[in-house]
Amino acid sequence: MTKKEELLKALSECVVEMEDDKVIPIAEEYIKSGYPAIDGLLLGLVDGMNKAADLYESEEYFIPELMICSDVMYNGMDILRPHLEMSDSQQKCKVVIGVVEGDTHDIGKNLVKIMLEAAGYEMIDLGRDVPAASFIDAVKNKGAKVVALSTLMSTAISNMQKVVELLDKEGLRDSIKVIVGGGPISLELAKKLGADGYSKNAVEAVKLVNRLMGA
Repeated sequence: MTKKEELLKALSECVVEMEDDKVIPIAEEYIKSGYPAIDGLLLGLVDGMNKAADLYESEEYFIPELMICSDVMYNGMDILRPHLEMSDSQQKCKVVIGVVEGDTHDIGKNLVKIMLEAAGYEMIDLGRDVPAASFIDAVKNKGAKVVALSTLMSTAISNMQKVVELLDKEGLRDSIKVIVGGGPISLELAKKLGADGYSKNAVEAVKLVNRLMGA
């Protein structure tokens, strides 16, 4: 195993094992060693969070453990984020992003935001549990071209549709691309909601927005 692989494994384990005291020095060592921040993010921290999510699914971890794991991941991200290679192309369009009303799970949303920022998009983050009208206000006030909606709760899916319907009602739908993502969302469901696209993870979200924007 190379040093890079050892550090990636250590970053992943910090998240899974909830080792908050170790993640920052390991992330710092990773960056000082000259390895790509994006790999540390995806193959280290996100890998660990995915494993923690699997433990949650199998009921070995519960919400408190998952919250601690996410805190560890974010602390590691704070070290890696400044070293992500930003796109050196011209400034891309504005993207409004948020977790729809009825849901407060924002880990996936935050990852998508970081990846789109790294790709050169200007992100307008509305946070979590966001009413449909707030997305419309942000589009109008900020001149965004893309709306990115997230939820992990199947009970909140109808609020994604509300955003699409409000965009239509306000005469904005033809000029705005809507993308959706999250655990209960599928490509088939995205089409039913009237969205322009669906991505299963943060990396795919960047490819999707690039494609929709012709970048």
